[in-house]
Amino acid sequence: MINRVVLVGRITKDPELKMTQSNIAVVRFTLAVNRQFVDQSGERQADFITCVAWRKQAETLAKFINKGALLGVEGRIQTGQYETETGTRYTTEVICDTIQFLESKTDTISRKETDEVDDDLQDDFYETSKKIASTDDLPF
Repeated sequence: MINRVVLVGRITKDPELKMTQSNIAVVRFTLAVNRQFVDQSGERQADFITCVAWRKQAETLAKFINKGALLGVEGRIQTGQYETETGTRYTTEVICDTIQFLESKTDTISRKETDEVDDDLQDDFYETSKKIASTDDLPF
């Protein structure tokens, strides 16, 4: 069986590090992932996906990432359920195996300060690939 998820999106709020009773670090965060199409009104929709990072990865995420940072996440989907006074609640979340920071902290800060480009016109993949594929870095 295959259960793999690959996501690229922006974190919706600053991650908060928590510790389990057995002193294991955990961070639960939400990733906003844009859909590739626009709705009937011309607006781009997004899915808000709950993700969980454990141990050293959780500590690193809490230390270096702020709201709005572009992240690449690879992991697996895990479902669960729990009982409340109002009935059974079902959960679906991505358990992160790897998390990649797709922009530097200065890029995140400058993006927050300027906000000069409209979200509909901004292509996150283009901005990231532009920095990666600098002509100075090419070996030929």
